[in-house]
Amino acid sequence: MSKIAEAFNNKKAFIPFITCGDPDLETTEKIIVELEKNGADLIELGIPFSDPTAEGPVIQGANIRALKNKITTDDVFEMVDRVCNKVKVPLVFMTYANVVFSYGMERFFSNCKDKGIDGIILPDVPFEEKAEFEEVASSFGVDFISMIAPTSKERIDMIAKEAKGFIYVVSSLGVTGTRAEINSNIKDLVKRVRKNTDVPCAVGFGISNPKQAATMAGISDGAIVGSAIVRMIEKYGKDSPKEVGRFVKDIKEAYHAS
Repeated sequence: MSKIAEAFNNKKAFIPFITCGDPDLETTEKIIVELEKNGADLIELGIPFSDPTAEGPVIQGANIRALKNKITTDDVFEMVDRVCNKVKVPLVFMTYANVVFSYGMERFFSNCKDKGIDGIILPDVPFEEKAEFEEVASSFGVDFISMIAPTSKERIDMIAKEAKGFIYVVSSLGVTGTRAEINSNIKDLVKRVRKNTDVPCAVGFGISNPKQAATMAGISDGAIVGSAIVRMIEKYGKDSPKEVGRFVKDIKEAYHAS
């Protein structure tokens, strides 16, 4: 069983997202440790990029702050190499095609294998164009994680059948960001995905509080929270690891309560 599969084994997974280098890499490293300590089952790490098209203003701001710190992809790999000695949960990159292309695909995925990255999410790579990335990623043992949205329609079955690691189910249209309510019919979407694959699926985009996270995890195999955590990091800066840890603990308690 892969590390990503283990994250969902006999439990509902909680998956937090953070942007590496916001407010700095030392703090990022501390946040990752606190995330695991307080119950994160898998952690998504954003590599800073100048044009993060899937992101709302909160995560865009985190990218801008990290880039102002002159954080590079090599810097992120070095941080991951250090933190992998401190945490056991699987780590997944979420970034953009241009980051991988400009770094060099072979070099990028070779580094993923060497430094301890288990999967990658590239939200700007459509299903029809994933083969070029997935082939190289797979050759280095890195799962190329697919995204399914309400707009995927007739492509849902195809995407699900070819999925690896876990499936990122997009709960709502538009970019990332917290929402007061999640109105799309996630139950039907998850049900259709499950007809086509045994690969676990986790719901993300718009989840802003423990109750929402527990609800989405109840519908699927897990929940993904990004903007709510990134907003806390923006607010508390270098003091954010403990605050983020408390938030994650509250989410896991909501999971258990539900």
